[in-house]
Formats: sequence, structure tokens, C-alpha cells
Amino acid sequence: MLRKSLKKGESMLVLQSYSFGIGDRFAHQAKAQLSAFVMLRDQMNPRPGMEVVPVWNKSNREHTFIGSEPQSVYDSGAAAVAALDWKLPWYVDADHIQRSTVDRFVACSNFFTIDVADSIGKSASDAEVAEFVRRHPEFQQPIAIPGIQDRLEIEQSEVERVARKYLLATRQAGEIYRYIESKKGVGGFVPEVSMDETDSPQTPPELLIILAALADEGCPVQTIAPKFTGRFNKGVDYVGDLVQFEKEFFDDLAVIQFAIGQYGLPNNLKLSVHSGSDKFGLYPIIRKAIHATGAGIHLKTAGTTWLEEIIGLAEAGGDGLALAKEIYAYAFEHIDELCMPYASVIDIDRTRLPSSSEVARWDGPKLASTIRHVPNDPSFNANVRQLLHVSFKVAAKAGSRFTDLLKANETIVGAQVTTNLFDRHLKPLFLG
Repeated sequence: MLRKSLKKGESMLVLQSYSFGIGDRFAHQAKAQLSAFVMLRDQMNPRPGMEVVPVWNKSNREHTFIGSEPQSVYDSGAAAVAALDWKLPWYVDADHIQRSTVDRFVACSNFFTIDVADSIGKSASDAEVAEFVRRHPEFQQPIAIPGIQDRLEIEQSEVERVARKYLLATRQAGEIYRYIESKKGVGGFVPEVSMDETDSPQTPPELLIILAALADEGCPVQTIAPKFTGRFNKGVDYVGDLVQFEKEFFDDLAVIQFAIGQYGLPNNLKLSVHSGSDKFGLYPIIRKAIHATGAGIHLKTAGTTWLEEIIGLAEAGGDGLALAKEIYAYAFEHIDELCMPYASVIDIDRTRLPSSSEVARWDGPKLASTIRHVPNDPSFNANVRQLLHVSFKVAAKAGSRFTDLLKANETIVGAQVTTNLFDRHLKPLFLG
């Protein structure tokens, strides 16, 4: 069982029940993003502790592609908070960090997504597996979990299989957590463990075993990001069996609540959904689940903002539209290079991509409606949207030309960002 105590005078940074991860790859839209949270706060009129708080996130890979530093994420968030007089908590997420990349994030982050996907499947030793089984006799009998109809019956061979697959990953999570703790202090940050970037989803019994192992490591995880059933492609809606997802989601919530009591994990431990952006089909299920169970949720939809910037520049016309077309043309010609790092999370039908010469003839509203994620709009093209989603480093290569256009068209671009975040994400999840 996890045992973590604070020294006298220390306090624990506790993530709120509802948090929403947002990306701002070029650090220009934090105010527009926060405006959506202000609108939600004003319409929800939430009870204390039930507010939805922003978590700005940006991964090391994204910083590398763009040439930015983690401090820029904090600085843009802080400026937005000051400008809008935001009094609620806010967070900066060192997204998908590993031991080799965490140092540059330590000073300016208070939320750390510890990514252990690379260690999943690397086999623990027979002795380590045997010790885990010995330490957890609860798995040797059916486990009654409130919220799950049938008792979980996990054969010892299955416990051994799961332990062999995940023990090294949970050990890595513990090691990275302790390193961050040595820099930030006990309770000085929100730890998340991410296991979503792997080949196969984790079942609810596997999640329970993983949480037991994290507790053994002394890792007081506040959010856990498993891989769910179905496809979570970048920038487009969920592809999969919604009935199956709903069952697994409810079961995962029940497992988490059980693990809190069983293993002494933090009381605010909650599921984290790394959506890949815009999983609109899942929002009714998630909303139903949090209302039915009282569970918290962390949802991340990082790439949407960059696409809204392109949409805004297209709508602005003139030089903005011209650059948006150039970015598409380059992406179309370099599709293999741009898609390779994201091959497992995109499905692009290249036969349905318009040629760059065709796009060059479009006006701004046509290009914008092609990219904007409104599934029932006949102009919407999910293939174009996915390609542009993974092409943000093309804009980075444009340098100040791109960012100067964002500044020059701040009003129209910001309106796209705020409207998209509020109307298509926050409102369906939290207002219905």
C-alpha cells in the first residue's frame, strides 16, 4: 500500500475534479483559450472544487519541432491569467516526459505526464513477478468492485502475465516521479502516468494490477491515462464500438475508486483521456459517466488550437489565406515525412486529398470549412484535417511570417479558438 506523508507545514498540490488539457503550440492563443473557460465558469456557476480548470500542455517533441522552450508555455498562460483575472487554479503540463527529457520542464511545470510506453512489454524477471504476486494475495480470489456487476476473477497466470508486461513500466514511473519530487518537493506537482501510446488497450483488470504496482512504487499518481479500445486518430472523431467503450470506461472508473481505498492512492485519482483531439462521439458517454458516478476527469485535446489558427488565417483572407494554402501545399508534397512520427494515430485516405493546385483556387471560407471539424458539413474533409494536424512544424519553418500573421489577425483567429473550444468541447462535456 502506498504510504506518502508530508512534513509539517507542507501542502499537497491537488488537481481539481475536472481539468481540461489544451495545447498552444505557438504560444499565441492562451488568452483565447482561457476565454472559453471563463465562459464555462460563468454558465456553470460551479460549486467550489467542481470547476473546470485549464492545463496547458506541450511535449518535448513539439518543442523540438517548433524550436520553443517550456518556459514559453508558462509565460503565455500566466499572461492570459493576468489579462482575464482568472482566480482559479491553472497548470502547465510537461507532456509525455521521460527521464531523458524532464529536466528542461522542471522549473516551469506543475503537472508532469510521465510517459512509460517504451517500457511496456519489456519483461520483468521471474523473481520480480513472483514477489509482486506474493505481495498481492487479493488477486488470488474473486474481487468485488462496486460498480462492476461480476466479481473480477483473475487467474494467477494472468496476474503474472500482466505483471511481467507492466512492472518495468511502473518502476520507470516511480523512478521519474522520485526524480521530479527531488526537484519540486513532496506534493509540489501533479503526477500523471501515461500508458496510452502503446499497441493494445489495457482492460479494467489490467488497470487494477497497474495501479497496485504504482502504489508499490510509492507513486501518488493523480491521473492515469490508459489506452482505450478503439481508434484515437489525430484531430478527428473516435472510431470504434461506442457500447464497448462505455462499458470499459465505467468499469475503469469503478476500478480506480476501488484502488484508491485498496492501495492508499490519492483520493482525487481520476482517468485521463488523451483524446488526440475532437473525440466528439465520446463526450456524451464521458458526461454521462461523470454525472452517474461523481468521478472526476482529465481530458486532453492538444492539437485543436493549431488547426483553429489555420482556419482563422484562411477566414482572414489576404496574406493569411495565402500562407494557409502554402502550408497545405508543402504538407501535400511531404506527406510521408510529416506523417511518419504519427503513423499509428492517423488514417489518411490519400485519394481524398485535394491537390495543392485545386486548393490554390479556393477562397477562405471554402478552405476553412474543409478543415473545421463539423462532421455534417459537406465541405469537411477529415483527411485534410489529419494531414494539417501533423503539419504544424511547417508553420514553424515559416517563422515570424506565420506568427506575425497570427498577431495581425488576432481577433478573427482568437474567435475561432474560443468558439471551437467552448462550443465543441467544454459545453458538450460539462453543460450538455
